Amino acid sequence: MRLRTTLAAVTGALALLAAVPTSASAADGTFLYAYSGLDGHPQVASLENPASRECITLPEVANPSSSSPARYGYNDTGSTAVVFENPDCTGTATALEPDTGGGEHTTFRSVTFS
Repeated sequence: MRLRTTLAAVTGALALLAAVPTSASAADGTFLYAYSGLDGHPQVASLENPASRECITLPEVANPSSSSPARYGYNDTGSTAVVFENPDCTGTATALEPDTGGGEHTTFRSVTFS
């Protein structure tokens, strides 16, 4: 009888662990950046809990022939953000540690998180 009760408890605990979502594949927090809108006015966008270890090309600035790059990135996540001057995480890279930002001279079109 004890073995059956123990087995049921272990099975229940494993089922609970399997059902609990984890954030291991996301950088918890927000990444903010500024860009020029189609009307030329400054806009602000954000990535909420962005995926880790995946290149994210920012849609507002993805096309170098029709948009200016993003600037003023602020990394309010728990992971290091690496911003790239070109789409698809190519070109010059700049690391932004958690809770830090890049100034006006840090321009970028894509980002990845550790």
